[in-house]
Amino acid sequence: MLYKIAALLFVFQSVLAQYPSYVGPKLKKHSNTVSRKGEVLQFEDEFDTLDLSLWKHEITMGGGGNWEFEWYTNNRTNSFVRDSVLYLKPTMTSDTIGEQQMTGVIPYTMDIYGSQPGDLCTSEAWYGCFRTSNTANILNPVQSARLRTADTLFFTYGRLEVNAKLPKGDWIWPAIWMLPQYQDFGSWPVSGEIDIMESRGNSPSCAAGGYNSVSSTLHWGPFYGQDKYTLTTETYTMSSSDFASDFHTFGLYWNSDKLYTYIDDDSNRVLEVTFDETFWTRGGWDSSVLNDPWVGESAMSAPFNKPFYIVFDLAVGGVSGFFPDGECSKPWADTSSIAYLQFWQGKGQWYPTWSGDDVALQIDSVKLWSFE
Repeated sequence: MLYKIAALLFVFQSVLAQYPSYVGPKLKKHSNTVSRKGEVLQFEDEFDTLDLSLWKHEITMGGGGNWEFEWYTNNRTNSFVRDSVLYLKPTMTSDTIGEQQMTGVIPYTMDIYGSQPGDLCTSEAWYGCFRTSNTANILNPVQSARLRTADTLFFTYGRLEVNAKLPKGDWIWPAIWMLPQYQDFGSWPVSGEIDIMESRGNSPSCAAGGYNSVSSTLHWGPFYGQDKYTLTTETYTMSSSDFASDFHTFGLYWNSDKLYTYIDDDSNRVLEVTFDETFWTRGGWDSSVLNDPWVGESAMSAPFNKPFYIVFDLAVGGVSGFFPDGECSKPWADTSSIAYLQFWQGKGQWYPTWSGDDVALQIDSVKLWSFE
């Protein structure tokens, strides 16, 4: 009898896992968006305004774990809506506090702990809330924006489409991605990461890739040093055009059986991952050496079987290898202790490639469907 009950529970959990969950705002108005068969439009934002109750700013100098060169702020210089388009636009920190202060010629303390709900520092990691410039260390030379829907909109399984125009400008790093709402299995990358789109603002002639190329990636592994993303990453390159000249749809389809990303049309796929084996098996780890963090899950999609929220950001540079050393006249080295300064000293080389609003990640709609 107990065996039968256990078997029924397993079947029930397996069936339940095929259904999506959605937490977020309801549709505010009638939509003319056409839904595919078996899909229900749950959310749509065409950016008539920037809804700060939904799109929450990250405020930190931490550099996203990659020691990137930007700091994220809640400022309409860097995140704003114009003509129903959301812009995430980088600017120079020196324009805010002065170049001598930023470079430490005149030592300057950047304290962004904040005092009001809308300006509180969101992460102290990597000295994210308090830094001081001096002759040895300069402050983050670029000011930018990163928005997320943590706690305001998150979902498990569904279709997400973001219509966006990518930025031009050397060393700009735009991304449309997702992170786990609850970190159900532990800290990154144990609970997963879904990168729908990452690109580089460099020229298409750049060997590492430029604004004619995008990549999609899943990050996962039992701990930081065992991220097996190389098994689940793909790149898509346009041969005769690029992603910065016009808007393109960056899509994600995600259910309990598979996950794939696509560009403009569902059939034009970038990354396809079928959940036909556990991620522990996929990673090839030895259970006698490491513990399987997903061992209790019946779904082979784990850790990608839990709620994720949306992230939009525009980063610059960093020392993670996303911009490889020795390529595209990169002015800094990832191993350098003064990478920020080297980047800034190369401004005469890269800043002329930054022009007006072309440097911004521009998003004109976000649409999310659940499955019936």
